[in-house]
Amino acid sequence: MGDTLSYFRQDMLPHIWCPGCGHGTATGALVRAIDRLHLDKNKVCIVSGIGCSSRAVGYLDFDTLHTAHGRALAFATGIKLARPELKVIVMTGDGDCTAIGGNHFIHAARRNIGITTIVMNNNIYGMTSGQYSPMTPKGFFGTTAPYGNVERNFDLCELAKSAGATYVARATSYHVPLLIDLIEKALLNPGFSVVEALVQCPTYMGRKNKIGGPVEMLNWIKEGTVNVKAAAALPPEKLKDKILIGELYNKQEGEYTADYDALIARVQRKYDKFQGGLYGCASNSD
Repeated sequence: MGDTLSYFRQDMLPHIWCPGCGHGTATGALVRAIDRLHLDKNKVCIVSGIGCSSRAVGYLDFDTLHTAHGRALAFATGIKLARPELKVIVMTGDGDCTAIGGNHFIHAARRNIGITTIVMNNNIYGMTSGQYSPMTPKGFFGTTAPYGNVERNFDLCELAKSAGATYVARATSYHVPLLIDLIEKALLNPGFSVVEALVQCPTYMGRKNKIGGPVEMLNWIKEGTVNVKAAAALPPEKLKDKILIGELYNKQEGEYTADYDALIARVQRKYDKFQGGLYGCASNSD
């Protein structure tokens, strides 16, 4: 593995994340996956929205966009359509992606556009003081759920798969080697890829729900997850309330920008044929 520090803007460090935050771990996993694949930095564009997780692009030495809340995938779609040869990556959080950005998420998946989306899911809005998000488990506490969240949370990976994503995976800030491997595979998928990274937020999620600090939260994440390969051999009672991690779906299909370019080429051929026939008729009548 090369010098991963070269992927960071040194003048932007140190970062603003709280001590023990999992976003740095997820960002490091992405950088290591990029390094493994020897991607040309000048052919990578990373986009984020708003939130703690979305601050990651400010530290990364690529062409980056820090966009509006929930709109990272909309901006990324425009970039991929204009420059389909680029490797376009979105870094987003559970609130940014699944609340205000939920509609963009399902349609990016439906189109199967060639964007890799890393969703850093800490189950809460961290930047704006700990409100519950669409990913906060039922019964958990937040600033806007002082008596416990009464809403069911999304299963983000099932949502991505159902909406049309062609690569779907989940890992955690505890299972770092797995997270790197899954991001690497996601980057290789030509269509829409989603990697959900379960990460800890000790400042709000851990404190408000009395889970504890960073170490306790990492152990909580470890105990609450099971690898999908191991799950296949376990009885249902052992899987109760467990979250599956690993590669959950991988089926390559036609990628959106490639299909769009093929459509343009097909229309252009018809136009050229029409123009040729039109001018050919005109020249014969002279």
